[in-house]
Amino acid sequence: MFLVLPLAGIVARTPWSALPGLLTSDLVTDAIRLSLITSTLATVMAAVIGVPLAWLLARVEFRGRSLVRSLVTLPMVLPPVVGGAALLFALGRRGLIGEPIYEATGLLLPFSIWGVVIANTFVAMPFLVITVEGALHTLDQRYEGAASALGAGRLTIFRRITLPMIWPSMVAGLVLTWARAFGEFGATITFAGNLQGRTQTLPLAVFVALESDRDTAIAVSLVMVAVSLFALVSLRGRWWRTR
Repeated sequence: MFLVLPLAGIVARTPWSALPGLLTSDLVTDAIRLSLITSTLATVMAAVIGVPLAWLLARVEFRGRSLVRSLVTLPMVLPPVVGGAALLFALGRRGLIGEPIYEATGLLLPFSIWGVVIANTFVAMPFLVITVEGALHTLDQRYEGAASALGAGRLTIFRRITLPMIWPSMVAGLVLTWARAFGEFGATITFAGNLQGRTQTLPLAVFVALESDRDTAIAVSLVMVAVSLFALVSLRGRWWRTR
């Protein structure tokens, strides 16, 4: 009941008759479009960085591996606002590497759609890394050993043996990463700002609407609950197993 009552509160207060009009307002449609684009791009970026990193953590012994694993999972426990501030200090116009990048190219990541993507990736990628690393740890390596003994190269083994065997876990990790990026708030508002049509995603739209239009805030919250629930249901046991 403790977990269900807050959701029941949203459903009970939803203005069902006005819902179509609320969800087609400029504020909501802009936020939905931006959320879908940025969460998808963040998932792609997380896959490009996170899958090799998961393989490295699972298969390569090196000094400081536990520290690297801790750093990878740090965004999961770090307050999102702190994560956004850290990104700002590193990649902002006056940031550690953001300033030389801006001076050399004129590229300004904060307060842009790419700032939203980076913030989402920073917060969501640990879900993919942990899931894929766990799948690699539990994979029976005898299949890879047999392929290697038959002359297959490392890339071929990964593409033809490893990847198909961990694919269900990878899909689960990608779905969780997308859902986490879709719902990100703290790091986004701190690093990318809250500009409608530019950086204002659905969670930020809820934050704005709560101050001026409670019905819109409830309608958007209902959409986010539905999307998140659908993402979790779609996993169908891929991330966790039930007896």
